[in-house]
Amino acid sequence: MKGLLVRSSLRHLGRHPWLTALSLLGIALGVAVVVSIDLASGSALRAFERSTDAVAGRATHQLLGGSTGVPEAVYQALRVRPGAPVAAPVVEGYVQAAVGDKRTLTVLGVDPFAEGPFRDYARGEAVGNVSALLTEPGAVMLSARAARALGLSTGDTLPVRLEGLEKPLRVVGLLEPADEDTARALEALVLTDVSTAQELLGHTGRLTRVDLRLTGGDAQEREVAATLPQGLELVRAAARAGTVEQMTRAFRTNLTALSLLALVVGMFLIYNTMTFSVVQRRGLLGRLRAVGITRRELFALVLGEAAVLGAVGTVAGLLLGVLLARGLVELVTQTLNDLYFVVSVRRLALEPFTLFKGLALGLGATLLAALVPAWEAARSPPVTTMRRSTLEDVSRGRAPRLALLGLGVLAAGTVLLRWPTQALLPAYGGLFSVLLGAALLVPWATQTVSSLAARPLGMAFGLLGRMAARGVHTSLSRTSVALAALMVAVATTVGVGLMVSSFRGTVVSWLDTSLQADVFISPPSLVARRGGATLLPGLAETLRGTPGVAGSSTLRVANVRVDGVPTDLMAVDFSRTPVRPYTFKQGDAETAWRELESSPDTILVSEPFGFHRGVELGDTVRLATDKGPRDFRVVGVYFDYGSDVGTLLMPRTTYEHWFDDRGISGVALYAAPGQDVDALVTSVRERAGDAQALLVRANRSLRQASLDVFDRTFTITQVLRLLAIGVAFVGVLSALMALQLERAREFAVLRATGLTPEQLWGLVSLQTGLLGLLAGLFSVPLGVGLAYVLVHVINQRSFGWTLQLALTPQTLVQAVVLALVAAALAGLYPAWKMARAHPALALREE
Repeated sequence: MKGLLVRSSLRHLGRHPWLTALSLLGIALGVAVVVSIDLASGSALRAFERSTDAVAGRATHQLLGGSTGVPEAVYQALRVRPGAPVAAPVVEGYVQAAVGDKRTLTVLGVDPFAEGPFRDYARGEAVGNVSALLTEPGAVMLSARAARALGLSTGDTLPVRLEGLEKPLRVVGLLEPADEDTARALEALVLTDVSTAQELLGHTGRLTRVDLRLTGGDAQEREVAATLPQGLELVRAAARAGTVEQMTRAFRTNLTALSLLALVVGMFLIYNTMTFSVVQRRGLLGRLRAVGITRRELFALVLGEAAVLGAVGTVAGLLLGVLLARGLVELVTQTLNDLYFVVSVRRLALEPFTLFKGLALGLGATLLAALVPAWEAARSPPVTTMRRSTLEDVSRGRAPRLALLGLGVLAAGTVLLRWPTQALLPAYGGLFSVLLGAALLVPWATQTVSSLAARPLGMAFGLLGRMAARGVHTSLSRTSVALAALMVAVATTVGVGLMVSSFRGTVVSWLDTSLQADVFISPPSLVARRGGATLLPGLAETLRGTPGVAGSSTLRVANVRVDGVPTDLMAVDFSRTPVRPYTFKQGDAETAWRELESSPDTILVSEPFGFHRGVELGDTVRLATDKGPRDFRVVGVYFDYGSDVGTLLMPRTTYEHWFDDRGISGVALYAAPGQDVDALVTSVRERAGDAQALLVRANRSLRQASLDVFDRTFTITQVLRLLAIGVAFVGVLSALMALQLERAREFAVLRATGLTPEQLWGLVSLQTGLLGLLAGLFSVPLGVGLAYVLVHVINQRSFGWTLQLALTPQTLVQAVVLALVAAALAGLYPAWKMARAHPALALREE
């Protein structure tokens, strides 16, 4: 008997290849989107972790200084101290290759004689003249893989760019680690001597850190910490990885949640397919029940079909996800480089856990979506199962109860969204509850609106209009699922679109406020949002003296540690301009600037910093300065949309009081009245000369460059948005095909009573158009609700930004048009097939 049931299932799937293929495609797309995002973001983070782990080596602790690093004398004193711990000096930084693929390279300056306990590759596994590192200026070693990618070999010159300067290095040896993981981690490493790295990076007399191996536990850690000079801090090496994870957690969580939306839409498709499978075979299933097939066997039959579809679709989704991830990894990497840190991803990392998770999601979602159709098939009496009208009666009777349940789910979602917590999980739970609650309202809303639409459609299109509206109403079990899938996909598009446009509008307003100078000058930086590169000494003063300049200010962006977390500190010199281009969320602007200028223990914090660290006006923030840890009182919280991690701001005089760094990262010039800005830009470039490559940009150019970074950041969001629409389109096509093919006998009766093929085409087109219009209208309020949640709840908890939700009419109109177009395109094939079907064949009973 089981063999008979299996053959029956396979025969049914084989007789409907298009519907089976669409179901497989929907499952595959849903799984592919989730897997690709996971693989792409995971590959980028693992590449960064591998490189940092390789650079950190076997160090247990690190000795860190302020913004300028650790003085060399500290390391020398540490080595000669009695009972000194195992230590090694490190100078680390980033440069960009000027040849080959122009990849970003990590420069690691080490002492070969102290490296043994820390990094094996730094003392062996090398081909070439390793001793040249100590005897030749500019001598470096590359990994063999990096050398091949850059087209270099031993003895060649490697030109690199740093802060607008190009410097030559000579490759004296190649690193060829036998271990594959180490080889991959070193693909972007430049190994050299400490002194060469200091000269290259401009860190003469200073180290980035000192690596330590402390084997004496907490006691030795306390002993070393107690003897450190002022301004130095002992931290555990493992804390660095935790910092990276903390910085990017919200970014990765939001990508994952957005990709899951595609899987949710795919679940509607699976539900629709399995329900159609049950409905179309209602006669066969009823007869099987009548001849002795048990409820359990029938339940297992439907679930078994779903499992087969789920397995095939999920495997296809895993393969498609890997292909998709190869393209997405570049977008993710670009975003991480724009916002967080320098990372170079050379290949995709296929993690077994990610693939297993995709497999579990695909199969789990398929079986979950098939539970209701399987239960419906098993619970119905044989006579009821064989009647199509029974299902529709049940669907119409159930619609009000589902609507009440939907209202309850919406209420639960609202409670989750209003829960006073910074955690993202309740927020996303509330978001998906809103989606589910809205989907549960669709059957009742469809029933109500389609009944009301019969009269106006009849007036506009006559009998065909009334038939189209009643067809939607009488096929509620099919149409409501198609509507829900399309509504969720279009609402997601509306919600994300409104969120992005609101975000962009807020950023544009912020840029108009903060970019008040006419010309901005800075060296190129490897991380778009960080201007940590410095101008050549004396160049800033030269540029500030350009004729036609009425006022100017300078900016220094330094990286400091706040409670062990690296944070950007901005030191601003406003001594030559009255302009203060900052808007305050907390605190009075006039009072704040007066206190900043009068007290060296005050500071401003950005809105995201205050949100993530729980810091408000009047609180204190402890910074690791060059003169030791110091508490600064917060006199204001300002709006800043350039960093979701958070920034700090202090006057230049305060910065120079606590830090030894005298570098300048950028200059802002204010043109004199009547001075042409373009002419001033030309004058600045001529005055700067060729000593250092600089970005000299007028206000509008910098504004556009900032918006370009913003748009790049949201490129991957737009890609996910399109993929979700693709999954929904497949779902609507599948539902409409199922609906029209199932009504083949009904249409044949209409043809036999005189309906022409053109009229039948019009009937089907009207019906699909009505479905599209309803989906568009339903999606608008849901999309606006999703946008509100994304802007005021999820964005706030993720990044700490205050955004203004802007409802743009064109986005709402586009939603309705998108739903109409999707439904119209999806209805083309069913309309064509029904119009061409032969009535006599369709009227035959099986």
